[in-house]
Amino acid sequence: MKVRNVVIGAVAILAIGGAVWVSMQPEVVPVDMDEVTSGPMEVTVNADGTTRVRDVYEVAAPVSGKVLRAPVHVGDPVVVGETVIARIEPGEPAFLDERARKQAEAAVAQAEAAMALAQTQITVAEADLTNAQRVLNRVLDLHERGTVPVAQVEEAETTVNIAAARLDSAFATFDMRESELAAAKAVLTQPSEGETLDGEACCIRLHAPVSGTVLSVASVSERPVAAGTTLLSIGPTDDLEIVVELLSTDAVRLEPGARAHIERWGGNRALSAVVREIEPAAFTKISALGIEEQRVRVVLEFAEGEDVPTLGHNFRVYARIVEWAAEDALRVPISALFREGSTWAVFVVEDGVAELRTIEIGQRNTDEAQVLSGLEPGAVVITHPSDRVSDGVLVEARETGG
Repeated sequence: MKVRNVVIGAVAILAIGGAVWVSMQPEVVPVDMDEVTSGPMEVTVNADGTTRVRDVYEVAAPVSGKVLRAPVHVGDPVVVGETVIARIEPGEPAFLDERARKQAEAAVAQAEAAMALAQTQITVAEADLTNAQRVLNRVLDLHERGTVPVAQVEEAETTVNIAAARLDSAFATFDMRESELAAAKAVLTQPSEGETLDGEACCIRLHAPVSGTVLSVASVSERPVAAGTTLLSIGPTDDLEIVVELLSTDAVRLEPGARAHIERWGGNRALSAVVREIEPAAFTKISALGIEEQRVRVVLEFAEGEDVPTLGHNFRVYARIVEWAAEDALRVPISALFREGSTWAVFVVEDGVAELRTIEIGQRNTDEAQVLSGLEPGAVVITHPSDRVSDGVLVEARETGG
């Protein structure tokens, strides 16, 4: 019994001593680590963009009328000057309200009266001409007998000529009044009462202005249109460009000719492109958060020799435009950086101890920062340091779940 008590006491003393020894040992903090490396680095301006056909041709109705059912559909290939892309025929006459109908009927009655008057004028002119001809015949007989001078013959001939001219004028007036009557009656024509014309004379056929693919059709069905109404758009889908709307503060850092990487287009590789144009005028756009932003359209084109996949008009892509690049830059993970006063700092791991070190950085992207001084290639730094990490603290690499 006595020996048992001694053993229990010894074990208790050892346990207490061990606990005291353990509590006096410095804490080892598990951390995430990464290495400072040298290699290529890029700083990019990133934004969503859309593809578009470089030259889109919008075909509009040249005259008002009724466009027939579209002979082409979206995706159809067309050939310049050969493929008929639209047919337009004259539209139906408009309906007349009560006032307009009465005015048109009065105009018809007025035209009929004028035509009757013209017919009377023809009768009068014919009578005058007949009488003048008889007078001329008598004067000629008397002149042959020597009882009438030449002057009187000439006067009779002139009278005949004047009477003939008045008859011609009366016939012309009658034709004019007849046309006016037809025009007045045409105003009274109601929809579906007009004559239906067949053949080429009734329709305007619009041909494709360029070879390519039909991109959009305003309406497939038959409908009335006004002159200038857009009917469809055509473009060569093998000549694409990319439009990206950037913040004006980002656009000023870019220049034409800058390289770009096109991603998220549906394939598993990035496509190469270059900036062709930065538009000189910005526009205001409301963001998803309701903030007014000044945006600038930046136009990119695929790099020469790039195997462009089967993209189409208005396809969505993601563009990373290179603002700065270096072939051999000293890179540190951006997650290792934090502010120490007015400078940047990192925790460097040496022999299992965290060492606070201030550094100078240059360019930064979303993943890495360029180190100008304070670090060497191969140095191990702590990423995402917590408040448990400080200068001189023992650290060890955090175990990752397998």
